[in-house]
Amino acid sequence: MLTIVVPESELFDEFTSEISYTPEVTLTLEHSLVSLSKWESKWEKPFLSDGSKSVEETLDYIRCMTLTEGISPEVYTHLSNDNVAQVSKYIEAKMSATWFTETRPTSSAKKEVITAEVIYYWMIALTIPFECETWHLNRLLTLVRVCNLKNAPAKKMSRSELASRNRALNEQRLAQFNTNG
Repeated sequence: MLTIVVPESELFDEFTSEISYTPEVTLTLEHSLVSLSKWESKWEKPFLSDGSKSVEETLDYIRCMTLTEGISPEVYTHLSNDNVAQVSKYIEAKMSATWFTETRPTSSAKKEVITAEVIYYWMIALTIPFECETWHLNRLLTLVRVCNLKNAPAKKMSRSELASRNRALNEQRLAQFNTNG
């Protein structure tokens, strides 16, 4: 969860030549599957795609992330550059201590388009409870990846890997029992 403060703004009305002020507003935001689902249902395109988002789409995603009730849509047009940077940093945050060793994908592997419905499918298939839909999205995707890795069959070793492992075990045993074979 992220809390940001949208600063007070000064507005000038050209028709009445009057200056008005918008008050400072505190927003509580959550980058979650629920937010993603709301945004995709409005824009009808995948949020997690590599394509860039327009300013309107970005501000609307921040609106979809908002947990604070009763916020005027006008508030989102007054977000400072610092507010947007905070939100971007929060969205990109790993939110997990889990790390993975990367294996090289085959060049023929096709990149799947990930949408909210695909993530909900993964949750159902992996029996991840729906309460997790409010988790930070990166944390939820890490859990999905861990479940997939833990449920995958053990990878068979190649002959060279097997020979290397056996050689290391033999060397370890020779040292352990103080023998020369």
